Amino acid sequence: MVLAPHLMDPLIPDRREDLEDMARNIVAKSAALGGQLHPITQDAVAGLLRIVNSYYSNLIEGHSTHPVEIEQAMREDYSQDPAKRELQQESLAHIACQKKIANALDSQPDINPASREFICWIHEEVYKELPEKFQWITTKDKSERIRVHGGQLRTRDIEVGRHVGPPPESIGAFLDRFESFYDISKHHGVTPLIAAAAGHHRLMWIHPFLDGNGRTARLFTDAYLKRIPLPGYGLWNISRGLARRRSDYMGALSHADATRRNDLDGRGNLSREGLIDFCRFFLKICQDQIKYMTDLLNLDGLRDRISGYIRLRAEKLIASPTPDGRPMKVEAAYMLIEALTRGEVPRGDMIRVSGLAERTGRQVLSQLLEDGLLSSNMPRGPVRLVLSTHFASYLFQNLYPSQMDVGRE
Repeated sequence: MVLAPHLMDPLIPDRREDLEDMARNIVAKSAALGGQLHPITQDAVAGLLRIVNSYYSNLIEGHSTHPVEIEQAMREDYSQDPAKRELQQESLAHIACQKKIANALDSQPDINPASREFICWIHEEVYKELPEKFQWITTKDKSERIRVHGGQLRTRDIEVGRHVGPPPESIGAFLDRFESFYDISKHHGVTPLIAAAAGHHRLMWIHPFLDGNGRTARLFTDAYLKRIPLPGYGLWNISRGLARRRSDYMGALSHADATRRNDLDGRGNLSREGLIDFCRFFLKICQDQIKYMTDLLNLDGLRDRISGYIRLRAEKLIASPTPDGRPMKVEAAYMLIEALTRGEVPRGDMIRVSGLAERTGRQVLSQLLEDGLLSSNMPRGPVRLVLSTHFASYLFQNLYPSQMDVGRE
C-alpha cells in the first residue's frame, strides 16, 4: 500500500518564539566560539572532533571504540583482537565519510543535503568502508540474515521499537517530500536551524534504509548544519551531546513518532507537540555543546592546561607518547602556546619565544615534533599545533572518557 507523504506532517513547528530564541542564541554563541582560535588551530580542533564525533555516533549504536584506538587505526596500527579491529574499521568508515561530506560541501556550495541523492550517497559511503560483519543484519525472529547494500532503499517493512516505518513502496515519495521541504534555500533567518532539528527526526521516521539509519541521519545533520552555514560548527558537534543523553534522545525520537493526540495537537498526522519537544531537546543539546566547547577553548584556560601538561612531563608524572620517555623541559610550554595562538610559526620564532639557547631550543623543538605535539609540512618549514588523543586527554577533560573509565563500563 502506498502512503501519501503528507502523513509525516507537520515538517516543522509553527512559528514558535521559544525555539526561535534558542536558535538565535545558538547562531550567536557558535559564531563567537569560531572567533576564539586562529583558523589553523581551529582545523586541529576540528580534526580531533571528527574522531570524537565518530566515537560518540557509534556509541549511540552500542559500539564503543575509544578515540585512542581510533587514532591508532588511522596510523594503520590495528588491534590484534578481530572484534576490536572491526570496530576500529567501523570508526574509520565514519571519519572517512565526514571528510567526504566536508569536501562535497566545499566543492558544491549549492548542494542540497536533504536530497534523496545526497542521503543515499552518505549511506553508501559509510557502508562501502564497513567490515563485512557490519554489512549484515538478522531479522527480528532470528530466521534470516540479510545483506545491507549501501545507498539502497529498503525493500522490506521495518519496525523500530513502537514505530513502524512507511512501507517500502512509499519511501521514494516521502524522500521527495523531505528533499523539497528541507531544501535550505527555502528557509531563512534562524528557521534552517529549527529545520535541521525537525529534519533529523523526520529522516529517522522515514527510516529509508534496512540498517544504518541513525548514523546516516547524524551525518546528514552534520552536513545540514555546515551547509546553513553555522559559523563555529565543527568546533562542536551534535553527536557528543546526543550520546551523553542517549536515553533522552531515544525517548525524544519516540515521542515525536506519535500520531496527533487530539484537536489541540496540530493539524497534521503526527503530533505537533511531539515535534516541538524534539526540536527543543535538539536545540538544547546544541546550546550545551557550544557552552562546553566555549569553556574548553578559552585561551587563558588552554594556556594554563598546556603549561600544566608540560610541568607533568618535566616531572615525569605522565608518560611520554613516544617510547623513549624523555622528560620535557618546561620551556616547551612557550612553544606550544605560541603555536596555539598564532596557528603556524617559523621554527626560529619558536626557539626565540622559548628563551632557550639555540642548540637546546632546537632539541626541545625536535622533541615536540617527535612526540606529535607539533607538526610541519616541510622538514624546515613552520610548525603548528597537533591535538593528538594523548595531548587532548589532558587539555580537554571529559571531551571523551579515559580508557580506564571505558574499561569500567
